[in-house]
Amino acid sequence: MLHLTIRAGRVVVGLLLLVGGAVLSVPLVPGPGILLVVGGLALLGREFHWARRVNDWLRRQAARVVGKSDG
Repeated sequence: MLHLTIRAGRVVVGLLLLVGGAVLSVPLVPGPGILLVVGGLALLGREFHWARRVNDWLRRQAARVVGKSDG
């Protein structure tokens, strides 16, 4: 029972972070919103494969952007 409660808590908090980050990214500078989205995806990634894939894709895109800005 405790395992299900922890899992449900992760899903709820992950979704709240994901939605909160999306809401903050629209009117504000994307910085804080993106951090919340990545945090939500990381938390959801512990339970769902789709969230892990999206989070990995975002990390690859960020690394690519950082690599372009160095050169």
